[in-house]
Amino acid sequence: MNKRIAIPVEDGMLCEHFGHCEYFYVADLENNKIVKEEQITPPEHQPGLYPAWVAGKGVSIVIAGGMGEKAKQLFRQQNIDLHVGAEKKEPKELVLDFIKGNLITGANTCNHHEHEHSCS
Repeated sequence: MNKRIAIPVEDGMLCEHFGHCEYFYVADLENNKIVKEEQITPPEHQPGLYPAWVAGKGVSIVIAGGMGEKAKQLFRQQNIDLHVGAEKKEPKELVLDFIKGNLITGANTCNHHEHEHSCS
């Protein structure tokens, strides 16, 4: 099955604050192999904009660090599979972890503290 994964990136690593990324790393998967990689610069951030914009790029999976509840709801409305609380790593490494079934996710890490669940 083919999939398209998007990861917000800042300074070459997963961006912990979803709405503040420099660009999105997008990987196309076919038969659990990366067949295409690209960097896509998002439009200027506005609340509620990125979920529809990402969906418009054909993305079916988003791997993120921290994300507010409203953004999570909007992604679900777009039928995008969310993996929140991912480790701060290079985006390709996160995709390879996802393919292998080793992707580590946890609490919403927008404040990078496991016990803080609020993020605006």
